[in-house]
Amino acid sequence: MSTKVEMITSKGTMTVELDEEASPVTAKNFLSYVDKEFFDGLIFHRVIPGFMVQCGGMDPDMKEKPNDAPIPIESDNGLKNERGTLAMARTNDPNSATSQFFVNLVDSPFLDYTDPANPGYTVFGKVTDGIETIDEIAKVKTGRKGTHDDVPTEQVTIESVRRV
Repeated sequence: MSTKVEMITSKGTMTVELDEEASPVTAKNFLSYVDKEFFDGLIFHRVIPGFMVQCGGMDPDMKEKPNDAPIPIESDNGLKNERGTLAMARTNDPNSATSQFFVNLVDSPFLDYTDPANPGYTVFGKVTDGIETIDEIAKVKTGRKGTHDDVPTEQVTIESVRRV
């Protein structure tokens, strides 16, 4: 089963297909945030051209929005961090992912699961339409804001994320 969501941003719209078979816990977690309209008004707070764009947790003032409990990692699911895929952001603790995710701008095999000592990052979906939106986000100028690097100097906002 795969659910599609539409993400409308200030830089354009994209459709994402979630892989609920390979990443059931992660997809359910993401859809829980979608159904609560949690992502609406949040920003893309980390943009690294030639790598990835990250969002899903920070408001325009770079304050982290309170989120749900962390979920267990599902990176050993056969999915790869390839261009256009969505993966969960996390801390050094593999089981720390909550609401933040990133979209890979390029293939990044070094983010893939290799073994329990190198668990990588859980891929749970892919952009199926509107990949040019991610490329537009990747073009924005970035700088430092507080303790955060790679923050867009031109705010890029998530207007809405809904099931389609």
